[in-house]
Amino acid sequence: MVFNIHILGSNSAVPTLKRHPTAQLVNHNERFYLIDCAEGTQLQLRKYKYKLQRIGNIFISHLHGDHFFGLIGLISTMHLLGRKKELHIYGPAELEKVILLQLEVSQTELIYPFHFHPIDPQKSEMIYENEKLTITTIPLNHRIPTCGFLFREKQGKRRLIKNVINNLDIPVDQFSKIKSGADFIDANGKTYKNSDLTMDPYPIRSYAYCSDTKYHEPIIDIVKKVSLLYHEATFMHDKADVAADKFHSTSSEAATIAKRSEVGKLIIGHFSTRYEDPQDLLQEARQIFNNTDLALDGSTFAVAPEPK
Repeated sequence: MVFNIHILGSNSAVPTLKRHPTAQLVNHNERFYLIDCAEGTQLQLRKYKYKLQRIGNIFISHLHGDHFFGLIGLISTMHLLGRKKELHIYGPAELEKVILLQLEVSQTELIYPFHFHPIDPQKSEMIYENEKLTITTIPLNHRIPTCGFLFREKQGKRRLIKNVINNLDIPVDQFSKIKSGADFIDANGKTYKNSDLTMDPYPIRSYAYCSDTKYHEPIIDIVKKVSLLYHEATFMHDKADVAADKFHSTSSEAATIAKRSEVGKLIIGHFSTRYEDPQDLLQEARQIFNNTDLALDGSTFAVAPEPK
């Protein structure tokens, strides 16, 4: 089952020719979720050949422009292209007013169902759930109310051992019970233990997206042992005072969060425009947490099982 993170933008407030501001696309089991939507996001979707109409849910971390200025354009394009499928947007309550005002002044009446879900950036709570996945907010520490998002798979059922199952005359309606842990008794009264019929469920995978924030230890318990952590790293450590003043993090602080959280892998982004090449930020982070990569525009990361 697919669980990939596609980076659409990796820069901080100002776009450059090489890096766009923040936006990420999550593909879980062929369901597409957009996290943040900076200026130019729909162009990035087209550039990397992702079909924007497949996006069903959009999550906005906070109301700084480099995280949502591309939203109304994306909503409008979906409308102009004849979208019929409903769209769900999750974000700070004030965002709904912004969207509705923009639609009103442009005299746009969407032809598809639009649903807005206000979130409270001050507390961690589950805001989305389907049969395979939950999404929970992560309160962060930024100049304005901001939260991240934790995507975590639900524990699946046990998996049938096909070569064993195929040799037994097991009614199809028994498969679900066996996957849930039941033994099987055949027509002759012979019992087949569940451990001989099944193997462990697929391991859980998880992705934590920590948007703009200064170094904030309370998130450690929330993202503990996630498979993949994205954490902003706007500056290098020599600019720690600037980072703190602007409520941002350094690459070493992002790595410290990853190390203390015992995550599987760290990716860093939201780079200041002063860094033409963010390799120095990567090397600084790897001194603390070696399994770190850059979340650069166009890169894709497969989410692995959670570390034990």
